Amino acid sequence: MSDADGSRVGRVVLVGAVIGLLVGAAVAPTVWDRASGPDGSVAVVELHSTITSDTASTVIDNLREARQNDSIEAVVLDIDSPGGAAAASEQLYLAVKRTKQVMPVVTSVTGMAASGGYYTAVASDEIYVTPASSVGSVGVRATIPTAGVPAGEIVTGPDKGSTATRTEVRQRVEALRRAFVGSVVAERNDSLALSASELSYAKLYSGARGVELGLADSVGGIDTAIRAAASDAGLSEYRVVRMESPTPSVLSQLGLSADADGTASASATFGNQGVETVHYLMLHGSVAAPKTEVVANASA
Repeated sequence: MSDADGSRVGRVVLVGAVIGLLVGAAVAPTVWDRASGPDGSVAVVELHSTITSDTASTVIDNLREARQNDSIEAVVLDIDSPGGAAAASEQLYLAVKRTKQVMPVVTSVTGMAASGGYYTAVASDEIYVTPASSVGSVGVRATIPTAGVPAGEIVTGPDKGSTATRTEVRQRVEALRRAFVGSVVAERNDSLALSASELSYAKLYSGARGVELGLADSVGGIDTAIRAAASDAGLSEYRVVRMESPTPSVLSQLGLSADADGTASASATFGNQGVETVHYLMLHGSVAAPKTEVVANASA
C-alpha cells in the first residue's frame, strides 16, 4: 500500500470514529433516560364531595381510565366525603373492588370517610388516616315525603302516585344496612375489632381510634399512601398523576339546587327536583328535616 493510500484509509477511520462518537453521544441520553426513568405511574383519584350520581360517575370513570391506562400501576383514593346517596355509594364500592382486581388500591382519608365515603374506602387494599380524620358511620337512612296523590292528579293505579309505606321503607333500609355491614366485615376481616352489631350503631370514629378498631390500617398522610401503593405495585421509580376531581354541577354552584326557602334538601341534592320520592342515604350529617325519616339504627 502506498503512502497516499494509507493516508486515505487513516482519514476514513478517523472520520468513522468521530461519527461513532457523535452518534453515541446523541443516543446515550435517550438510553439513560429509559434506564433511569419511572417504572410506571400512581394515579391519585379524588372524592372530595357528597356522593351523588354525578360525583360518583366521575370517580368511576377515573377508576376505569386507570385500569385501561397501561402506564398506571396503582391507584390512591384521596377521600374527604360524608357519604351520600346509597345507590351511588354502592356503585363506588363495586368500582373500587373491580379496580383492586387489576392493581393495588390504597385509600388516604384526608378529612372524612363517613358512611358512603367509608363504603367507598373499605374495598381498597389499605386505608391510611390522619389522627384527626374521621371514619365509620356504617349506617343507612331514608327520607319519606308526604304520602298521597296531590289534588288535581289522576293515576292509573292505587300505588302509582304514592310513596312506599313506612314498613316497606324500613325493610329496604334494613336490607341496605345488612349489605353495608356485611361488606365492611368481609373486607376488614380479621383486623376488625368491632362486631357486626357494634358496627350497626353507625358511630363515627377519629382516625387514630379507627386504626385501633381495625376500620383503618395505619396513620399516615397522602404521601405515605402513595409510597405504599407504589411499593405494592413494585415501583421503585414512579410519577404521580392526579385525576380530575368530581365537582358539583353548575346549578348547585349557583345555589339553584336548594329548596324555595334556601335550605338544601334530600330531593334537591340526591334526586330529581320537583319530584317527591323516597331517598335512601348512606350519609353522615343532616339535611333539611323531611316529613318522615327512617334509619336502620339509632345513630345512622
